[in-house]
Amino acid sequence: MQLEHGDVILFQGDSVTDAGRDRSSPGDLGRGYASLVGALLQADRPHLDLTVLNRGVSGNRTADLLARWDTDCLSLAPSVLSILIGVNNVWRRYDSNDPTDPQTFRGEYERLLEGARTAGVREIVMLEPFVLPVPEDRRTWREDLDPKIAICRELASTFGAWYLPLDGLLNAAAVRTGPAYWAADGVHPSPAGHGFIARAWLEQVA
Repeated sequence: MQLEHGDVILFQGDSVTDAGRDRSSPGDLGRGYASLVGALLQADRPHLDLTVLNRGVSGNRTADLLARWDTDCLSLAPSVLSILIGVNNVWRRYDSNDPTDPQTFRGEYERLLEGARTAGVREIVMLEPFVLPVPEDRRTWREDLDPKIAICRELASTFGAWYLPLDGLLNAAAVRTGPAYWAADGVHPSPAGHGFIARAWLEQVA
């Protein structure tokens, strides 16, 4: 990706992106991968005068993003949109009996991407939703997550987005370390997990 002078880079998603950001401070990037990517981009490219924003919200699903898309995405006029969403669409099936079927997931995600393209977002980066097999019950989530990952990959191709296959990358890394090293609950990254995601973002995108 070729970043341009004055680009606005927006990180969107759920708690993995939110990472404890201070929502009363519009410029706060949280304590996760978005903060790491933003800091390194600005350190390496001071001449580009980049603006980096984080509007991830813990617990969000694709429907929640749609409900706030105008305010928390389109109105900010990002040049580059990075989006990680989908694991809560899976999680709510197992902890709340509130599933999101694949057709609904596809339609909601597609509307997010269509809105971004129509609004003039130049570059879209899609991060694959992921789950690691810890605790043991996370293994049962594959039935719900894998079809959604397939949908994400199809949408990335359709919309010409950059795509980070995080589920594959993190699960491959976990073979040598054990999954808890990257995310103790299989979903929320450890500091090392956030570092892993940030490095993958920078290496594969920027």
